[in-house]
Amino acid sequence: MNPLEQRIGHKFRNSLLLAEALTHPSLGHETQRHHFDNQRLEFLGDAVLQLIFTEHLFRLFPYFSEGQLTKLRSRLVSREGLKVHAMSIGLGTYLMMGRGEEASGGRQRASILADAFEALVGAMYLDSSLEVVRRFVLDEAQEDIQRLALQPLEVNPKGQLQEILQAISPKSPTYEIVSQAGPEHQKVFVARVFWEGRQLGLGEGPSKKQAETAAALDALESRRWEEPNGPGTGSKAGSYPASPAETPLSRDKPDFSGGFKS
Repeated sequence: MNPLEQRIGHKFRNSLLLAEALTHPSLGHETQRHHFDNQRLEFLGDAVLQLIFTEHLFRLFPYFSEGQLTKLRSRLVSREGLKVHAMSIGLGTYLMMGRGEEASGGRQRASILADAFEALVGAMYLDSSLEVVRRFVLDEAQEDIQRLALQPLEVNPKGQLQEILQAISPKSPTYEIVSQAGPEHQKVFVARVFWEGRQLGLGEGPSKKQAETAAALDALESRRWEEPNGPGTGSKAGSYPASPAETPLSRDKPDFSGGFKS
């Protein structure tokens, strides 16, 4: 194994894939001798990273909506985030690039490092399997994922909702826990948020606080306070089923160990 392979924990069977992943387009532009670069592998690696993080977040945050999960994923695949991962394995040291690009600081440039990390992921995927790449990626992103688990949203949804509504009326939104179900180790709470007699949002979570946060997020996404007076129609904010048995979670209860129980 070369030092980079030792760092990533993978010995390439096809060394040309690794060479391609490490070749910046500027090298071919200068020498006219290199007929490949890492752009195609970057394209593939981007898709592989999206899949790995999408699946992981889907299981980690079973109560979050598509929009909320998309925001979290964008933080994990951001240019700055991928640059950090590239720097942690010393990827810039191994890149092959043109002299002009190198002289201008290309080995430290965020865009180049992020693209190279995606290309490396794409090369590993072709050389091994999705499971091998998943272990590598999730290990590299472990600290970022832990931060998301502790504080999944940078904003305070309840505070943000209150700020918006109090700019319209002095009345503050109120929250109500409408149901709870499940065993003690896997409680599911359902909360709704009201403002001026109208239900603005509905949310579920493993604690009362998280259920209220989910309700605030639902209200922020739907912006039902902008609708004509009266409860929203055709949306989950308009009404709530009388029995917990009728909730979506009773049909597919998420298993926090990673699977789903029907």
